[in-house]
Formats: sequence, structure tokens, C-alpha cells
Amino acid sequence: MTTLRRIQRQTLRRLLIHKQHLHAAPPLPILSLIEAIGCLQLDPISMVERTHLLVLWSRLGNFDRDALERLLWQDKHLFEYWAHAASIVLMRDYPVHRAYMRQQANNARWHQWLAEHQLYGLLDHLRQTLRTQGASLSRHIETGEHDPGREKSPWWGNRYTPLALEYLWLSGELMVVGRDGKQRIWGLSETALPDHAPQQDWEPDQITRYAAQAAILALGAATSKQIKAHYIRSRYAQLEAVLKQLIAEGTLEQVEIWHDGQALKGTWVLHTADLPLLEQIERGEWQGKTTLLSPFDNLICDRDRTEALFDFYYRIELYTPALKRQYGYYVMPILHHDALVGRVDPRYDRATQTLHIQALHLEPGVEAAAVLPAVRQAAEELAAFLGASALVGV
Repeated sequence: MTTLRRIQRQTLRRLLIHKQHLHAAPPLPILSLIEAIGCLQLDPISMVERTHLLVLWSRLGNFDRDALERLLWQDKHLFEYWAHAASIVLMRDYPVHRAYMRQQANNARWHQWLAEHQLYGLLDHLRQTLRTQGASLSRHIETGEHDPGREKSPWWGNRYTPLALEYLWLSGELMVVGRDGKQRIWGLSETALPDHAPQQDWEPDQITRYAAQAAILALGAATSKQIKAHYIRSRYAQLEAVLKQLIAEGTLEQVEIWHDGQALKGTWVLHTADLPLLEQIERGEWQGKTTLLSPFDNLICDRDRTEALFDFYYRIELYTPALKRQYGYYVMPILHHDALVGRVDPRYDRATQTLHIQALHLEPGVEAAAVLPAVRQAAEELAAFLGASALVGV
């Protein structure tokens, strides 16, 4: 019987942080970083700053935002689509997402909804309008009698048009070709998709083989449940069979993760390309840093995994009534070297250009004197990134 490699949980944490490029190291180019971590989740909330910008800041510091815009809208090495949530993803991964587009285009629930509300005419009108009018914001698309209207929703207003555009986006007919503030500019994929986008049709096991390796390389080591929660969440067809094949080929290695003399639950796999890095970390050749994390950061987006590896229970309280919140509306966890040592409750007042740290909560057993100077520096760096002229509260 083969003895599995044993990896201490702290070592895996350091490997994970390294693979997420949250360790102390010179910053990568933006595209290289996104290639390493797979995607950047999008979210409209900007209590501090948009989450995809915070994820980049935690890794790159005060980066060039215009460079990100060029990668999206000019060079088109990135585009917006659905990964584990609405995200910025890699154009090189287009075949992975193309399969989901086909699935959504043929989704029976979508077609039942379209038929019930007699919206096929609206879809044709949207296609034709974008073809003749060119890329447009939703509010600039006149739909008239083609949109029968609906009961007003806080998310979609009183028109079906935004939902119809969402369907055409998910099904791959439309692309986001730019932004006006937070509003998406819609264009037809037939004209917006760049020539360098790979457009092969991959088989389900080919997609799983590619995406599972991408997830594992971003996670350091993971169980199948954790892989399913990462990158293209819940879209890994025949995952167990693919993992077994990759282990048999020597691409992956099954390992055990140990903590306090016991193995963590689950079957864990490591990509063999990371063995030299793992051994380097085991020799003590690793250096962490202190930074603040977006609530949607790739490091912590799988809450159960975060608790298992870091003993850090984290839930977003955005939709929790104010009086029932334990920590705050938009709480950012504190990464200090290889541990999550607490969280801050920040708010950026754009009118006064002041970053307020409204509360600081350290984890039990964390000595304030040991971490506060580093937390203060991280908050100062965040303030500088935001363009704040003042920092209050830490």
C-alpha cells in the first residue's frame, strides 16, 4: 500500500497564499495574476471599492487601473462572464465558458419563462437593434411594445429588457463590450469577439480536465468538493473519474493534510507542478505579508474551506438587518502572514475622501500588539489606493 505524502495544514495555507499571490513578492503583471487565480468576481457594492479592484489591490498594491481596462476592452485578453459568479475571466478560457453558453441557450427553464411572457419577439428586437445601432447601454435600447412590462423589481426595474439581455449574455449571443460606471455596454458577440479567442467545442471531460487543474493550481491542494466550489462552480462533469485519471497519469498526487496529529477529512489532491514550491515552503523559504481582503476574495470565497484551513468563520452580513450584524456591513478579513487574524469594518466617504475603519475585531488569542502596526500599514495602503486624504479609526 502506497504511503501518501503528508502535508501540514500550515504548509498548505502557505502554499495556498503563495498560489493566490498574497505572499511577500514583487507584483505580477495584471494578466499574469488573473491567469494564476483564474477569475475576478464582480459585484456592484462599493462601500469601499468594487471587489475585483480590491482583489487586485490586495495582491498588487496601487496598480494601474487603466491597464485593466485595456485588457478588457481593447486588447480583449479578458472578458466578463459567469465563473463561480459573474466575473472577469480569461479569453484563453473561452472554450470552457462556451459550453456553458450552449447549455444556457438550450436551458428549458429559460425557454419556459420566455414563452410564458411572450418574449421571443423582444429577443429578436434586441438582436436587431444592437446589430443596427451598435453597442448600447440597456437604457439606450428602445423596446416600446416589444417589452410588455412587468411588476417593478428592485433588481430589474419594471421592464423585461434587462432579464432578456441577461439571457442573451449567458447564452453567448451578447458580450459586455465596455462599462459606463457600473452599467454594462452590450454588444453582439458576432462582432465583439476577438479573432484570438479560441472557439473550439470541448467535450465535457476535456473541460473538466482543464478547469480542475486550473482550480487545483489556484488552491494549492483541494478536495473534489472544494474544486466544485471554485472557478466554474458546479460545472465539473465526471470530476471524480477525471481526477483518478490525472492521478494515474502522474499529473496530480493524492496527499493527506494533517493538523494536530490528525488528517483532515476528504481526499486531497495536489498538482505535481507545485511539488518544488511545496518543498521550498517546507524548508522554511516563504515570507508572508499583511493585507485586507475583499469579502469576495478568491482566497476565502469557499467559506467551509476557509474555516477548515484557517479556523476562521466568515459570512457576509450585507443583507443581515443592522441590529443583528455581528461585525458590520462590509467586513474585510485581515490576512497576516499565514493566518486570518481578524476583520475590519471599513467605509470610504468619497465626499470627504476619508477611509473610516469603523471597527476592528481580532480573533481570540491574537495579541493586538503583534498585529496592529501591520494592520495600520495595510489600512494606510488601502487609503492610498482609494485616493483618500485621511484615514480614521485604526
